[in-house]
Amino acid sequence: MKKTSLLPLLLLPFASYAQSEYPEVRTFRILEFNDSTDYVITLHENAPRLINTPDVPRFALLGKEGKFYLGLGANIKATANYDLGNPVSNPNLFVTSAIPMTKAPGNGGQFQFSAQQSNIYLNVVALPGTKDQLGAYVSFNFLGDNYTPFLQHAYLKYRGITAGYTYSLFTDAAAGPATIDYEGPNAFTAVIHGMVGYEASFGYKKGWKAGIGLDMPNNSFTNATHTATVTQRVPDIPFYIQRNWANGNGWLRLSGIIRNLYYRNETAQKNIDKVGWGVKASGTTPIYGGLSAYYQAVYGEGIASYIQDLTGCGMDLMPDPSDPSAMNPVKAWAAFGSLQYNFTPKFFCTATYSQVRTYADRYGDSSVPWKTGYKYAQYILANAFYNVSPIVQVGLEYIYGRRVDFGGSQAHDNRLEAMLQVSF
Repeated sequence: MKKTSLLPLLLLPFASYAQSEYPEVRTFRILEFNDSTDYVITLHENAPRLINTPDVPRFALLGKEGKFYLGLGANIKATANYDLGNPVSNPNLFVTSAIPMTKAPGNGGQFQFSAQQSNIYLNVVALPGTKDQLGAYVSFNFLGDNYTPFLQHAYLKYRGITAGYTYSLFTDAAAGPATIDYEGPNAFTAVIHGMVGYEASFGYKKGWKAGIGLDMPNNSFTNATHTATVTQRVPDIPFYIQRNWANGNGWLRLSGIIRNLYYRNETAQKNIDKVGWGVKASGTTPIYGGLSAYYQAVYGEGIASYIQDLTGCGMDLMPDPSDPSAMNPVKAWAAFGSLQYNFTPKFFCTATYSQVRTYADRYGDSSVPWKTGYKYAQYILANAFYNVSPIVQVGLEYIYGRRVDFGGSQAHDNRLEAMLQVSF
């Protein structure tokens, strides 16, 4: 027996009101997530496009003659997790660099519950399909203290230009694996901050894509004895070139970034500019049937703030061991690989291995905490997701994290978590 939803009937008065008060609004639609119409494709391309995160609202207003699409959506995500080992205190972000190296007796386990990953978003496209297409996207989650709303994205798109608060062009967001954990692989270069970038597709069937941008500097230094942090003068410059295949389901992106890192030499009473740089390969490859691979590898100096596990750890610049008035960029590399298998359109599993490695012991002397601090960390994940209905998804996930310091000490944590997500 065919089922009829009462939701369109309940929303009909609102649609009628919109059409009477705003004559340019012609249609109220309920969109399916697997819809292949231009409405869904256009709104999806306007969104950040994170894997397994619905970004096309179920409810959309379509303007007169299709001159604009407007959708308001929400993902209500509840998680419950249990840690065993040296528990990470954050219920939403499993950060391996935050694994405590010591624990108080009796604190080897922890249960936590959270709905802070839930988000609300607005996805708008004006003049779709024309050369003057203008997109806007704003989203908030509740990861602030005590469920305070926290801005995720706020940006505009026009003629290949993206400007606002969103992922750096050094981030290949769609190459990240599906996780319940909001942090994801510790090696991921998923950095959100103020940016402006230009991207363009070219070549046969638009199989190539390239981009260049300017990022707001977001640095973290460990000052030497006679140095000080100063305001930054030059934006970071990310760029990439990408080759697509399999109708856009597979790609390889080669990225780079150049950074100017300023600090104050207090002995010489002048500012010093150090150059940071990074290179990265990332992408997705359909292998066979329902099996796909996701991957990323990055290496550089002075790019710790772009690696998730090292953000805010004071490892962009560190003291020069031979000069107490100088600092140098820190070398680091990070990589992850993930396999996803879709058993059915409703059920898929993912397995991921990720590692971050720093060379901070080469900087400073024995009085610097990092001489015995973070050396490397591993992040191992396995999960399964099942779509109960077009709007309801459940998931189960296991994460193992291990942190090793230069002094030889190490600690680990195990997390088992479950998720219920409803998307509108």
